[in-house]
Formats: sequence, structure tokens, C-alpha cells
Amino acid sequence: EVQLQASGGGLVQSGGSLRLSCVGSGFTFDGSAVGWFRQAPGKEREGISCISGGGSVTYYTDSVKGRFTISRDNADSTVYLQMSNLEPEDTAVYYCAADPQRISLLLCERGPSNLGFWGQGTLVTVSS
Repeated sequence: EVQLQASGGGLVQSGGSLRLSCVGSGFTFDGSAVGWFRQAPGKEREGISCISGGGSVTYYTDSVKGRFTISRDNADSTVYLQMSNLEPEDTAVYYCAADPQRISLLLCERGPSNLGFWGQGTLVTVSS
């Protein structure tokens, strides 16, 4: 059974930090690009950061560049999103997704293909 388990969300003050984790199982984790997406209230879900299977290629959307860092530990089948200098505009439900077919850039731009998977969301709330 394929699973992607996201965790690490919570309530934080503006300027604070959080680290999200996404643990995968049931598929070839190190052969899959993994990405983080978020959906704020009343907005469409957007891809914010994605990483290649080997971890050498990363992508960030402009709004999080310089504040968020994506990384992965394939030995533990985990992808992390370190979020710093958080702003109220970062408040959203954060999802991870994996795709064995799409490269990291396409994963973030288009979401997972029909061969990919979504994890459940974790809520991040940033207070001002």
C-alpha cells in the first residue's frame, strides 16, 4: 500500500520556524521526485518546493525562496521542508506528493501524474 505521511504543522508566530516531514512507503522512494504543496483558504493549491529522487535538483516558487529549504533522506524515506521567517501569508494546509515519472519542476508546476500520489495535509498557521 502506498503511503505518504506528512507531519510537523502547527501554530507559530510571524518570523518563526517549522519543519515539515513527509514519510513515504510502498513505492520506490528514491526513484521519485517529492514535492510540497499548499492550499490557503479560498485559494488554489500551489506547488512550493520539489526535490528530485536523488536530492540533487530542487525547485522553489518565488514566494518561498530564501526562506524555505527542501531536503531528503532516502535512507529514512523522508523529505523535509524547513520553513523559516514564516509570514501570515504562509498559513495553509501543506501537502506532500510523490511522482516516479515527473521531474521535480514538473511535479511542482503540474502536480503528480497518474502514476504519482498525494499525502494527507498538515495545517500550518502563522499568527501576526
